[in-house]
Amino acid sequence: MTDGPSSGPIDDGDFDPEKAGLRPKPGRKETEPFFNLPGLVTGFAVFLVAVHLVRVFVLTGRQDAWTITAFAFNPIRYTRIGDYMAIPDAAIWSPITYSFLHGSWMHLFVNLLWLLAFATPVVRRLGTYKAVLIAILSSLAGAAAHFLAFTGQWVPMIGASAIVSGYMGAAVRFAFTGRVGPALNVEGPAQSLGESFSNPPFLAFLLVWLLVNFVAGVGAISLPGQHGAIAWQAHVGGFLAGLLSFSLLDRHR
Repeated sequence: MTDGPSSGPIDDGDFDPEKAGLRPKPGRKETEPFFNLPGLVTGFAVFLVAVHLVRVFVLTGRQDAWTITAFAFNPIRYTRIGDYMAIPDAAIWSPITYSFLHGSWMHLFVNLLWLLAFATPVVRRLGTYKAVLIAILSSLAGAAAHFLAFTGQWVPMIGASAIVSGYMGAAVRFAFTGRVGPALNVEGPAQSLGESFSNPPFLAFLLVWLLVNFVAGVGAISLPGQHGAIAWQAHVGGFLAGLLSFSLLDRHR
């Protein structure tokens, strides 16, 4: 190539796309970071770990008991007895804050694994704000299901399982379309509710998931990280919230 105007066409043989920055050098491959997680997923995971670290290594036993009282969801708070319990205003925020507490490191670790697996494709497909909305709706739905199952009873509940189940419910709407790959069909079309419930792989997944939760809930089997009763009703509530709200939030619908 010359500095001045040319009277003829440019000879491709004189053009070096490598110098022009149009393609990488031979032998180089475009790679992605190993931990290529959305910021929302990473931030939420770090927050959950930080909360548990503070409870285990910073708070005294009495302070941790106060934390459970203040932030765990307990159906009895919504009865007359709740007016006489410590921190009565916890009835306002506990349908959300119970999701930030965990009973053990294993309980937290298992929830984090499922969170990374299902929240990641949902955040990539819907974006941060809509994914946060799914988390809030799933936490509320999990608390509502737990309340309906144990109305008026002292059954405190903690754990992010309802949120994890909500992301799972949203993810299965586009994960069983026949286009599943490494990205779980993040950019492809999703299925309607009718299509989902007529899709054999979706139905098989749903039935197995419900069966495992029910059997674990009645104590027939134990799940990793669960030392107390399994709040399987909250799992179902969160799952339904994600499954149903996805139709309203999906930008590809």
